[in-house]
Amino acid sequence: MDTYRSDDEWTVLGDHTRRTIVEHLAAGPLAVGELSERLPVSRPAVSQHLKVLKDAGLVFEQAAGARRIYRLNPAGVCALRDQLDTFWSRTLAAYSDAIDAPDHPNEEKP
Repeated sequence: MDTYRSDDEWTVLGDHTRRTIVEHLAAGPLAVGELSERLPVSRPAVSQHLKVLKDAGLVFEQAAGARRIYRLNPAGVCALRDQLDTFWSRTLAAYSDAIDAPDHPNEEKP
């Protein structure tokens, strides 16, 4: 298994086909051929997208005979979730600060 790498995962997921591949792999491991049957792109195109996802640390592959089976990399997905949690926590804290501010428009005036 590849370890998590800090390439720009968000940019990698900016591509609709890559996001769709990640969605399919979230349901379970798949070979390139199985993915290409589910997508409106060629098998070589799927392979190229998988390479980009692999280089970003979001998927890894395992040999199964002559086939390569792709899976989501739990460490890569966990790192993305940690970033989203951080963004969400900061947003909630900023909202709370805005509500608690003494000059907030909803603050009752004596």
